[in-house]
Amino acid sequence: MQEKIIILDFGSQTTQLIGRRVRELNTYCEILPYNKFPHDDPSVIGVILSGSPFSVYDDKAFKTDIAALRGKLPILGICYGAQLMAWEMGGNVESAPSREYGRAQLTEVEESNPLLHSVAPGSQVWMSHGDTITSLPESLRPIASTDRVPVAAYQAVDGEKLWGVQFHPEVYHSECGMQILRNFVVDICGSRCDWSAASFIESTVNDLRRQLGDDKVVLGLSGGVDSSVAAVLLNKAIGSNLTCIFVDHGMLRKNEFTNVMNDYECLGLNVIGVDASAKFFKELAGVTDPERKRKIIGKGFIDVFDEEAHKVKDVKWLAQGTIYPDCIESLSITGTTIKSHHNVGGLPEKMNLKLCEPLRLLFKDEVRAVGRELGIPEHLISRHPFPGPGLAVRILGDITPEKVAVLQEADDIFIQGLRDWDLYNKVWQAGAILLPVQSVGVMGDERTYERAVALRAVTSTDAMTADWAHLPYEFMAKVSNDIINKVRGVNRVCYDISSKPPATIEWE
Repeated sequence: MQEKIIILDFGSQTTQLIGRRVRELNTYCEILPYNKFPHDDPSVIGVILSGSPFSVYDDKAFKTDIAALRGKLPILGICYGAQLMAWEMGGNVESAPSREYGRAQLTEVEESNPLLHSVAPGSQVWMSHGDTITSLPESLRPIASTDRVPVAAYQAVDGEKLWGVQFHPEVYHSECGMQILRNFVVDICGSRCDWSAASFIESTVNDLRRQLGDDKVVLGLSGGVDSSVAAVLLNKAIGSNLTCIFVDHGMLRKNEFTNVMNDYECLGLNVIGVDASAKFFKELAGVTDPERKRKIIGKGFIDVFDEEAHKVKDVKWLAQGTIYPDCIESLSITGTTIKSHHNVGGLPEKMNLKLCEPLRLLFKDEVRAVGRELGIPEHLISRHPFPGPGLAVRILGDITPEKVAVLQEADDIFIQGLRDWDLYNKVWQAGAILLPVQSVGVMGDERTYERAVALRAVTSTDAMTADWAHLPYEFMAKVSNDIINKVRGVNRVCYDISSKPPATIEWE
């Protein structure tokens, strides 16, 4: 039985980060809505209560039955989670005179406390709250403070395994954060720290064999890391009963269809490659609205995939490369669906198939670790994210085969340049954008009036926020010169230095 930590989500923006940090301790965890604790699950070894945008005294604040958890499992409340426990146990929480946000130092630390073992006074932590605990009930006592927060951390008296911290140990800027989480997860909860890529593969392959039996499965490949790892994992479990379908909608990167097909064949996958580019170019003709482009490509993919899948006899399952953040984002903490997490939305219903998602428990970095453990080539594992509609949303305006060809050449020079200069793995995502403008230029003795290309490269950890990559000037000069000299129809290259927010990574 796989032991686990349950993280109850009260709506914090950093709840997923708590999960990632626990997983980094080789401990399995699940993020659940604040009111969905699995009381009958014997594999749970501890509970973490997340932060929240609410105040505990708000009428609409999310609440959970703390009393039902106390004394049964170790509990750690983070920020709102700490305030909620203190409030419900009889303490007082009030609006702080000024919002506590940013770096702070622990001034007093009970270093002998199990939660604060190896945490020294002066350690930096990250605060992010508008409320503060102004008094504790008799059942709780302070174990750490800062110069502005008297109760930065507390513990229950009488040996009860209950702690709260008003800072965020999951955030990078909390220098002692991982130590605190390790103290809780490993020392207090007693995790065996046996959650790893190898253990995931072993257990998942066995589960897939039990789940699927001799049934036939189809999977839509994109060339990205998620679908590739899902395919290899399923192939390990059910072999020839898996059929993969890779649809070329005509807006992939230069030579990508051929290169990816070769990669998949080398991995021993049963892959059907479909060149449907003519269909997509016809349906996109004259379309300029980004959302319409996405919908046309999404529906077209479903139609092509469905047609090819029906050629495989007796298919009962559709497999997808859905990962854990997709599942978390697909539900609000009230359990109401706010975003479909299906990678190819509409297919399960249209095809009347059962859904198989072997990676739905993994974060992106864990998917990559599993891929490496499975022996998938590194260039597939470390591949940058690429939008499903492909270059269609990197061409501003209408789509034509000629525009796609121009952008493919410019993009290929940029991406290959990043690889040649050992910069590819230092950025999260990169690509070229074809702008709907033309500009004056001079080539030789002739005046030109040709297209402009924008280059985009960002650094990020999760794509929720991103900063523009500070690439070397010498590299940018070389790439610009190569694109203008080698790509007919382009005479100007720009570099996008917008961060997210306020901009987005993609232009459309």
